[in-house]
Amino acid sequence: MAVLSLIFLEVIAPLLILLAVGIILQRKFSLQLGTLSKLLTYCFLPVNGFINMYQSSMPLAVFGQIILFLLLFTTFSIGFTEITSRLFKLERGVAATYKNSVVLMNSGNYGIPVSQLVFQNNPLGVSIQLIVMVYQNLLTFTYGLYNMVSVKAQGNAILKELIRLPMIYAIILGVLCASFHIDIPIVLWNPIQSIADAFLAVALITLGAQVAQIKLQRPHIVLYLSTAARLLIGPAAALGIIYLLGLDGTVAQSLFIASSFPTSRNSSIFALEYNNNPDLAAQTVLMTTILSSITVTIVVYLAGILFG
Repeated sequence: MAVLSLIFLEVIAPLLILLAVGIILQRKFSLQLGTLSKLLTYCFLPVNGFINMYQSSMPLAVFGQIILFLLLFTTFSIGFTEITSRLFKLERGVAATYKNSVVLMNSGNYGIPVSQLVFQNNPLGVSIQLIVMVYQNLLTFTYGLYNMVSVKAQGNAILKELIRLPMIYAIILGVLCASFHIDIPIVLWNPIQSIADAFLAVALITLGAQVAQIKLQRPHIVLYLSTAARLLIGPAAALGIIYLLGLDGTVAQSLFIASSFPTSRNSSIFALEYNNNPDLAAQTVLMTTILSSITVTIVVYLAGILFG
């Protein structure tokens, strides 16, 4: 219990405080979330991605292990939601919202800050989470969007969205600079480091501002199902896959923690944009974000015991 309390105080409590700051600021000043989102997507995330890939050393074999894990984990998540949506005889629109709420995780402005706190002196741990985030972005604009719209109507739009993601290019640039041992001039390194240092606070304050806009409605059975699948069944399945692949150390620890993050806000954005049960999607984001303060604490603790 003492270790759990320590993890909560050192990892989750700072996260919750920054979330609370975001909620208070949003309620008081009605922040421009579009501007904050663009700052994160086109400035803070790419710079943070570059600096972590530049400072870490990831063998090709480790990268392959990460991708294999992610493919197996996604296959399980999609299969699980397909089966359960049929068992519960969910209406097509509700089923699409449910699937996205389980498969799409908040690996960006929730996952990366958590990883930075857990792996403060281990760039590899954060780099793995960055790869997970890029993978989740790809999944969001393929599987997630296809759940809401037809392939024919949105194929080109999806491709354009993926090409526009600067994080992909930042990670590639970071890997190339590290591989060829390119020294970054101090005149560039100092501002890069300053932006990277500010990422955690900006990301969590933005997430708090987003959460402040979500309103709770009468609970739907799918809300409970989505929450259980995302926060409990997901990490349990991830643990099984980790053992199946024989992963250990930082790789296993980081992937196990990455599997426990709450539902991505993108699932709520898609539901709102295409008018597909937006209230249910928003409630799932809020519920999983709140309860993850407990479940992520436990997963971080277990990851340290099993793979630390």
